[in-house]
Amino acid sequence: MSKKESWGTRVGLILAMAGNAVGLGNFLRFPVQAIQNGGGAFVIPYLICFLLMGIPLLWVEWSMGRFGGQKGNHSTPFIFDTMDRRSFWKYLGVFGIFTNLAVGAYYCYLESWTLSYMWHSVMGSFNGDTQEQVAAFFTDYTGLSTAEPIIFWILCLLLNTWILSRGLSRGVEIVAKIGMPLLILFGILLAIQGITLKAGSQGAIYDGVVGLNFLWTPDFSTIWTPKVWLAAAGQIFFTLSVGMGSIQCYASYVKSKEDIALNAMSAGWMNEFVEVVLGSSILIPIAIGYLGIEKVVVMTQSGGLGLGFKTLPYLFQQWGPLLAALAGFMWFGLLFFAGITSSLAMGTPFMGFMTDEFKWDREKGAWTFGLLILILGLPTVLWFNKGVFDEYDYWAGTVSLVIFALCEIILFAWVFGMDKGWKEINAGSDIKVPIIYRFIIKYITPALLLFVFIGSLPTIINQLIGKSIKSENFWYVQGSRLLLLSVFLAICYLVYLAYKKRLREGRFNS
Repeated sequence: MSKKESWGTRVGLILAMAGNAVGLGNFLRFPVQAIQNGGGAFVIPYLICFLLMGIPLLWVEWSMGRFGGQKGNHSTPFIFDTMDRRSFWKYLGVFGIFTNLAVGAYYCYLESWTLSYMWHSVMGSFNGDTQEQVAAFFTDYTGLSTAEPIIFWILCLLLNTWILSRGLSRGVEIVAKIGMPLLILFGILLAIQGITLKAGSQGAIYDGVVGLNFLWTPDFSTIWTPKVWLAAAGQIFFTLSVGMGSIQCYASYVKSKEDIALNAMSAGWMNEFVEVVLGSSILIPIAIGYLGIEKVVVMTQSGGLGLGFKTLPYLFQQWGPLLAALAGFMWFGLLFFAGITSSLAMGTPFMGFMTDEFKWDREKGAWTFGLLILILGLPTVLWFNKGVFDEYDYWAGTVSLVIFALCEIILFAWVFGMDKGWKEINAGSDIKVPIIYRFIIKYITPALLLFVFIGSLPTIINQLIGKSIKSENFWYVQGSRLLLLSVFLAICYLVYLAYKKRLREGRFNS
């Protein structure tokens, strides 16, 4: 990507940012999290975390990105360095490249499933199958019983890489302008179909509103449980894509007086609409309408992937061949658009870094990123059932997010300083950011992040010790951890080389 590259339109920027946030977790993870953590009561800590942690982090990341971009920096190592010259900050900024590489490595594989299932839905592959046969299809698919998963994975990687090679306005922005409206349209149509299910019609045993009522019936006895608040905070990370470094990279290409305060709010609330309104109105209402509450509750213990891929294609068959094909195409289509708008954002930090520091053009950066994702992702494809996928997701997609977010809020509010930080948030703003958020960003958000980190430590330690690792998976898991650590250290070395290169060339941040 060229340093002169920028977003074509404000709408395109907001849709791309919203697309970065809207991902598979909006439809597969959120409804399951709600059921497991008190139903409607879960929304209370969830919204509190959104207002006290999500929105502040969005403003902080947009501000940091725009500030760094004005200094010619488009990735977090040197965006951090721009804000404080002490050397350790740029190495903490490595998380903003590492996380995107590591998450992208397994996320693209997950994304490729949606392409495959779109194809099978249109071709009628699930017609006449029992629920067990549909579930077995998924097991065989992830077990690589044929070459099909690898073909669709390669196809998905090539598509992502080609779009990235076209740049922001001609690639990422166009996909966001097409993908986000289609995602919302597909979601609305499926939500209407799910909510209007009638007991006794098309094989349903309950009305669709039964599932909706169950999902949102509050269990207030859970509301003060630390586990619920940790789950709510964790979902905010997943749903907004904060703590990754991709938002800073996108924001580094905005104009100096772009209204980042309103843009961040627009992207954030669009994501909340997709998650809370659409995400809760498809999977659970349809599943409960056909299977009943007790069975669905049991199924949610294994997460949303089982319901989304093993169960929903079977339930769609109850609507007849034509509607089943259409519903399957829309369901997996919206998952695909949710996935690709997120995975494209994961490529930009690495490309921005290599452009800034080593003068790469966007085509070289994009195809190198694609090659790295191919190499890093191959273990998650070949040994999906050996715990490799889960290790990538836990360390890169969970732990790294919290550590990075805690670092960036401390840097922004306490090192860079709230005087300069608050000025940066409000520069060019068409809205007046409530003054209370100055206090929230400096004190409340760091305290919440610290609470999340400390609360997660027992799980992190237990995961590190590996007591729950099956003996037959031990070396696969340890190998994946070593690979992730090697990637992190390799990026640190690249940052070191870039820093030395800056010194030789006399390039310093002002």
